[in-house]
Amino acid sequence: MFSAIKHLGQKAAQAIDVELMTTHGFTIEQLMELAGLSVADSIAAEYARGRVLLCIGPGNNGGDGLVAARHLTHYGYRVSLFYPKQPQKDLYKSLLRQCGAFQIPVVHDLAAAISDSDLIVDAIFGFSFSGTPRAPFDGVLDALRASDKPVVSVDVPSGWDVEEGDPAGTGLRPDMLVSLTAPKLCAAGFHGRFHYLGGRFVPPSMAQSLGLPSYPGTSNCIRLR
Repeated sequence: MFSAIKHLGQKAAQAIDVELMTTHGFTIEQLMELAGLSVADSIAAEYARGRVLLCIGPGNNGGDGLVAARHLTHYGYRVSLFYPKQPQKDLYKSLLRQCGAFQIPVVHDLAAAISDSDLIVDAIFGFSFSGTPRAPFDGVLDALRASDKPVVSVDVPSGWDVEEGDPAGTGLRPDMLVSLTAPKLCAAGFHGRFHYLGGRFVPPSMAQSLGLPSYPGTSNCIRLR
């Protein structure tokens, strides 16, 4: 049904973001807000309102997770954050302050937080990540892999190569993948239950060139399978 959608490699994904922010005039703050909203809407479409732990990385993928946390709180989920490496950029500080305004706690005991959650959101590494996860995130991935709680990955499952996927089998195995703007090449190796796309903010000319589907009604996300 959605076979025409282009899957993006790392350089293509970076070029799309640059085009959105230059040619089309979006700001990084806008794109992060819309991406995080898409993630929250995808979760709300499939999972009951319960306890959600968001594991937040230090880059833009983590920023998407912070935005998603705020929207999930609006939707009635009980949300907490595990955020072991907090960047000093004003953008991320502001997003964290916003979470604080909604009384979203930052937890420090990962094992206890996983045990006390119904769902985990992996917002650790995005499409710009390469190489081998280092401390503290190598330990975070180990803990998530050992858990029996369902995981929702934002754009790229953490521990995966954006293009090659996870041939070594050392990355996460999410229950849901929420691709942003367009699926990345690694999505071909995703075999979880739910694959959603969030990218209604993409201008029509770009959407056509990427083979993106039309979003139903007023939805910010669409289920690909």
